[in-house]
Amino acid sequence: MDEETKYWVAFSVFPGVGPVRFKLLLDYFGSAKAAWRAPTSTLKQIKLGEKLTGEFATFRNKFDIEDYAKQLNTLRVSVLTLKSPKYPSLLKQISDAPFVLYIKGRKPDRPIDLARTIGVVGTRKITKYGAEVTRRLVTGLVSYGFTIVSGLAYGVDAAAHQAAIDAGGKTIAVLGCGIDIIAPPSNTRLYHQIAEDGCGAIVSEMPLGLRPNVGLFPARNRIISGLSLGVVVTEGADDSGALITARNAGEQGREVFAVPGPITSLYSRGPAKLLKNGAKLVENVEDIIEELGLGDLRPTAFCGSGKGGKGDTKEEQKIIECLVDRHLYIDELVRLTGLAASVVTGTITVLEMKGIVKDFGEKEYGLV
Repeated sequence: MDEETKYWVAFSVFPGVGPVRFKLLLDYFGSAKAAWRAPTSTLKQIKLGEKLTGEFATFRNKFDIEDYAKQLNTLRVSVLTLKSPKYPSLLKQISDAPFVLYIKGRKPDRPIDLARTIGVVGTRKITKYGAEVTRRLVTGLVSYGFTIVSGLAYGVDAAAHQAAIDAGGKTIAVLGCGIDIIAPPSNTRLYHQIAEDGCGAIVSEMPLGLRPNVGLFPARNRIISGLSLGVVVTEGADDSGALITARNAGEQGREVFAVPGPITSLYSRGPAKLLKNGAKLVENVEDIIEELGLGDLRPTAFCGSGKGGKGDTKEEQKIIECLVDRHLYIDELVRLTGLAASVVTGTITVLEMKGIVKDFGEKEYGLV
């Protein structure tokens, strides 16, 4: 980390300076280092304010930049500033882009595609229906080469990350706390899969050690949408935090997608609200692809469960091989596989639950 970057990082730790104030300081002083070392009298003159200037003066006298840099190194956390050529171009386009991003992730077997990204968010109190549609859509998006962005929360977020990993894809988890904090603790395994197993990256603009609180989540949500071409809300109540992410997406000029659900469900109200306000209705992954103007894009061979399209049983494998590049009815699958009708029907049900096979209507099956 070069010296100027260290001062960018130092400002990211001070709670009184966000993207807007930091830009003002940078424009006035020309560098983060010069702003950090500026006399308090000058800071007051540029309308930083008496109270905030005093708090900043106290903070910088106590803050050890070198020690903090060592902590980042020990935790294997890298830093990107707005001036870095590797800073995500989509995120850089938003008006309040984080001036520092903390990133944790092992170098992957293949680069994370930051140009083809989709945010998938929703309720923490996910239902069976929400889990199923989230898995299906994410699996399909991964087959089209998309990186899945979400917030590592309970419910839809966790389901979206896990589905991306299971499909052999990449996923980005944006935290509303310090990057060294795993919250909720129940997602510890998922955090390590993303951060250490090459499945993607953990991202935060928050300094080390900052615990999550409700006030931080709106800031986190605008990063999820900012990193994405569009945001899909699969399930959520009408006051769900996912709607904040969707609103951010709209304000940032990104697409907003919503999955309809049972009108009897409380968690269908959020998507219904978005649909009434002009969100794109999503019934399958192709709805998303078309709305993004990527109709010529073709899915790669199925990569479910990270196994390159291999079934877990001989029966599953036979059916998968029969469905490559085509759709078939049950009787056709029975004839081609030589399996009993009851075995084909049961196996198809299992493959549907795994998100590998889909009924495209009238019991015509194909690979997701």
